[in-house]
Amino acid sequence: SSGINAEWPFWLSPRQVMVVPVMPMFNDYANELQRKLHLQGIAIDTDLDDGSTLNKKVRNAQLAQYNFIFVVGEKEQTSGTVNVRTRDNVVHGEFTYEDISEKLSRLRDSKSNLDTLE
Repeated sequence: SSGINAEWPFWLSPRQVMVVPVMPMFNDYANELQRKLHLQGIAIDTDLDDGSTLNKKVRNAQLAQYNFIFVVGEKEQTSGTVNVRTRDNVVHGEFTYEDISEKLSRLRDSKSNLDTLE
């Protein structure tokens, strides 16, 4: 039986990606990523709660069973990248927008039950 916080595979998940800006000054970059990936059909949200710490935002996204969490700050904004981790707290590291966009589309279209970024 699937509870409300079931671990859905990426292609079925209603919560595929959460973008977490490290500080409010990076909210615009987080929103830009959210808008672009949403247009590609990715179920993506942003956590713009300026009252929460970075660790709390990441933890909330993990508890809500988002498949991937994109942490963005100055380094990512400057280089046009995202820092990717999973709901199981596996850190995949930095990817360019183009690269992660392609990987997410491929993962969604593969209908794999494994959340692997290849």
